[in-house]
Amino acid sequence: MSTAAVQAVSTRSATRRSRTWVMPLVVLVLLGALWAYVGSLDMDSIETRTLAPDVVLTALWEHVQLVAVSTLLTIAIGVPLGVLLTRPGISGVGVIVLAVANASQAVPSIGVLVILAMVFGVGFWMAVLALVLYALLPVLRNTMVGIRQVDPALIDAGRGIGMSPREVLLTIELPLAVPVMLAGIRVALILNVGVATLAAFTNAGGLGAVISSGISLDRTPVLVVGSALTMALALTVDWLAGLAERVLRPRGI
Repeated sequence: MSTAAVQAVSTRSATRRSRTWVMPLVVLVLLGALWAYVGSLDMDSIETRTLAPDVVLTALWEHVQLVAVSTLLTIAIGVPLGVLLTRPGISGVGVIVLAVANASQAVPSIGVLVILAMVFGVGFWMAVLALVLYALLPVLRNTMVGIRQVDPALIDAGRGIGMSPREVLLTIELPLAVPVMLAGIRVALILNVGVATLAAFTNAGGLGAVISSGISLDRTPVLVVGSALTMALALTVDWLAGLAERVLRPRGI
């Protein structure tokens, strides 16, 4: 490799490393500004009780739980289902499944929550079910797209050297589809962070409870804190997902 090429690779690596720390700095600045804003307020008793540290931290932890559990279930369902729907013989069913998934995505998230609450009641697991249904499409679609875009010549080459269909899937198709699949998972994560705020309307807690309290009590500071923490959580999750994507991405892809 020439000296210029080495320098170009080093420059790109340095740029990538520097960008890695931009998002945490943005989050820290956001949280610092929020802290300064709250500290400058002369809050009344209602705002003091609503923004008590234990109340806010409990809501934040509930929100993290909703996002983590729903995302893990979405991956556990979406990835295997997406792989299955690309197998010969049943790939035509994928069109129907994607149509159903698209239909669920078209329904407003609050509508999904209300319908499920009417059928299954309220609570944590009902909210998780709604989040899974809403975030399933990007994981399912990207898994199918990622596998289908693998060069057929590579698959034929694997079969030509005696690989079984399972070996072709595990050693050729899935590794080459990983970047697209990870992009779908990243989208699902961000979707879940935002939609999980609506879980408060089904008694599932989360930062949505802080936001709804700010609206119902007509307290702007409460609304600002809930919204800013949701934004900070979304940025943090996106940053962590980006780090995981770099680690899990096969080398050379």
